[in-house]
Parts: sequence; structure tokens; C-alpha cells
Amino acid sequence: MGKTRFILPNAFTSLNFLLGAFSICWTTGAFTAKDPILMGAYFIILSVLLDKLDGFAARLVNASSEFGAQFDSLADLIAFGLAPAFSILFAYKTLSPSFFEANVPLMAVGFSVYVLCAAMRLAKYNACDADCYHHHFSGVPTTFVGAANAILVVFFKNKDVFADTSSILIYLPVVVLLITGFLMVSPLFLPKLQPRKSKALNLFQAVLVVLTYIAGFMFISEKMIILEYLLVLGLGYLIIGLGLGLVQRSKIIEEAKAESEK
Repeated sequence: MGKTRFILPNAFTSLNFLLGAFSICWTTGAFTAKDPILMGAYFIILSVLLDKLDGFAARLVNASSEFGAQFDSLADLIAFGLAPAFSILFAYKTLSPSFFEANVPLMAVGFSVYVLCAAMRLAKYNACDADCYHHHFSGVPTTFVGAANAILVVFFKNKDVFADTSSILIYLPVVVLLITGFLMVSPLFLPKLQPRKSKALNLFQAVLVVLTYIAGFMFISEKMIILEYLLVLGLGYLIIGLGLGLVQRSKIIEEAKAESEK
């Protein structure tokens, strides 16, 4: 009976795993949908919004386990590694078939680099970083990168980026896929979202989180104001966070080394 407490966190992990798998199914046309690219991206966003619930549930019922940690990484690989890559790949294939056929090697490279970087990022986190950096991410997390690509593919679709094969902008989605792949395995540090000493900063963070969850659940509406809010918020966090990580890099490494020696 004592093991029943593990059901709740693993149920949330299973849900994230299935959301990622169903994102791939809808994106690739396995199931009928009016807008398969939007539906596939929405499943990724839902997975992002639910991602922290398994860890929260595990702490709530004291059910943290090595199995849960490994299962969570596998779910993240599907939802934030494979699913966004399929989303970009099939956006080109369905919205710009001539460009896709003419640039299959580029598509294959973009897809391969992204999914391999996601797998290496998750393996590195489990093997090296989970107990080293408590206040920062080493490399941009797969959750963030998966959300960014899901939002961008819908944004690019709405802006007809895939439709204009004569414009250089048509290369942008696959270039972003490559860049975000490399960011996952980069040695850059990104501050984690966590309680701060300043009450005003904590309130600001809480308001942004609430607004982001509302925008995330409304993502299916495909309204540009929601996409633009999420993009501005994500880009701001990335630029400011990575900038702070560069400035404080030596301090972050020294603090991690000191904690590991305790």
C-alpha cells in the first residue's frame, strides 16, 4: 500500500508523455484535425504547463524516486525533443512542400541536431547537473526550448513565413530549431524561476506565471496577442537570464563547487 503514493506523480508524467506522443500524431496527420500544426503545438504547450506537476505531486506525497526522475526525462524527450522537431518538419512539409522537397538535407540536419541535443541535455542533467546547480540551469532547459518552438511554428504559420518560398525568412524556422538545439547543450547558465528575497519580485514572478498559464491554455485560440505575449516574455527571460548567467558565471561555478564539497 505504501507504493500507491507513487501513482499520482507518475500519472502526471504519463500524461506529459502522452501529450507529446499525441502532438506527433496530430502534427503528422495520423488523426484528423482542421489545423494539425496548431493542434500539435497546443499539445506541447499543455505539456509545458503540466510539466512541473509531477515533481510537485512527488514532493507533496513524499514519492520522489529514481524511477520517477528517469521516466520524467523520457517524457520530456518526447514532449519537448521529438514533438517540436516533428512540428517544424511537418509545417514545412504541409505548408511549403516544394521548399521541403528541395531542402530535405537541411530539414534532416535540423531535425537530427535538435533531437540529439535534447537527448544529450536530459542525459547530462540526470548524470551531472541535477545535484550541482540548485539556482541555475546549465544550458537552456528542454521545457523552455520546446515551448519556444511550439509557439514560433504557429506564429510563423500565421505570418505566412512558410508560404513565401522566395523570401529568406522561410529558412528562419529551421534555423531557430538549430539554434535552440545548441542552446540546450551550451555551457551557458540560466536562472531558475524560484522564490527571491524581494517580495515585490516574488509578486511580479507570480503574476507573470498566472498570466502565462492563462495565455497557455488559450493558445488554441491562435490569437496573435497571446502569441506575441508569450514570445516577448520568453525572449525577455532568455536574453536577461543568459546575460546574468554570463556576468555571474564564475560565482555560479564557485558556489556549485562549494556546495558539492559540503
